[in-house]
Amino acid sequence: MYMTNTALIPRERQEQWELTELAPWASKAALSRGRRYPEEDDELRTAFQRDRDRIVHSKAFRRLKHKTQVFIDPEEDHFRTRLTHTLEVAQIARTVARALRLNEDLTEAISLAHDLGHPPFGHAGEEALNDVLAIYAPGRSFLHYEQSLRIVDLLETRTDDNNETDALQRLMGLNLTWEVCDGIAHHSKGAADLNDGSERSLTLEGQVMRISDRVAYINHDIDDAIRAGVITASDLPSGPIGLLGNSHSKRISRVICDIVACSQGMPAVMMSSEVQSAMDELKDFMFERVYWKAASGNNDLHKAQHVIKALFALYMENPELMTTWNSTTNVTTAERAVQVCDYIAGMTDRYAVSRFEYHFVPQSMKAAHSNSL
Repeated sequence: MYMTNTALIPRERQEQWELTELAPWASKAALSRGRRYPEEDDELRTAFQRDRDRIVHSKAFRRLKHKTQVFIDPEEDHFRTRLTHTLEVAQIARTVARALRLNEDLTEAISLAHDLGHPPFGHAGEEALNDVLAIYAPGRSFLHYEQSLRIVDLLETRTDDNNETDALQRLMGLNLTWEVCDGIAHHSKGAADLNDGSERSLTLEGQVMRISDRVAYINHDIDDAIRAGVITASDLPSGPIGLLGNSHSKRISRVICDIVACSQGMPAVMMSSEVQSAMDELKDFMFERVYWKAASGNNDLHKAQHVIKALFALYMENPELMTTWNSTTNVTTAERAVQVCDYIAGMTDRYAVSRFEYHFVPQSMKAAHSNSL
């Protein structure tokens, strides 16, 4: 039985509990590979708990509430945004991690940070940024998980508690632990199956987040697509629905229980072959009937991509229009393109639209439209 040592401060008690009670293959905060810039330990929180708090308090995290998941600027309040998707992933991942005696704090931190780099307008925005970045910076590509790492490593800032001589360098980025950054870097699968053989996180907590991301978005996107009238419940493939369940909650519960049953007592995170096949079939259905179809036939998505590309070209020609621009910066075209990409990728949907209107729509036309409402 675990005995509490009252002489230890709260962080030390938690670290001791992890060493004693978590699975042998779980990540322990006391054994973390550390941060890029060493810091003094916190009295109350472990390293992974501090990471979680830094992510939640970041500006990039707050902006997720106004970034598209699948459906752009929905009129109804119940469609998912990038923020609610992130919270659903974190909830599923924490449930799995707790059941498997993995590090719940690390799992939550990775989950909350994994989509920080998503641009406005969801995957349509990601595709537009990737296309236009390649024009100005040949060989460069835009991938949201790489941008998530760029945000936590460089673009976010923290307050100076120590006033050290190298404080400016130390305050660039959130200075997260290696384990959280590794989980962010290896979370994305795209349209690939779960067992596609791609490189995975070196921690089981990162692998839990990766599989939980798929469980969350497939199921909540089905819910949103039915709500939007893009598909009906009867359109869903009968095999996976018969195995996993005919409701959102039943499917999630079935998959989580399967992951825990297959991974219990194992240094691995996995599903049974039948549940994984069912999830892959649902994923393929969603890409064919919802994601790709929406991208090819949704005029709003094309308009959103036009907004991003027009702003990109404008800021390349007039970088002083960006609020983050340093006029003394002497950069190449490719370097400027990366800075423009950072600026636009950080925008919310509505801020991107407002910047487009400000720069490209005559003020008199906007005033006339407002008066006619």
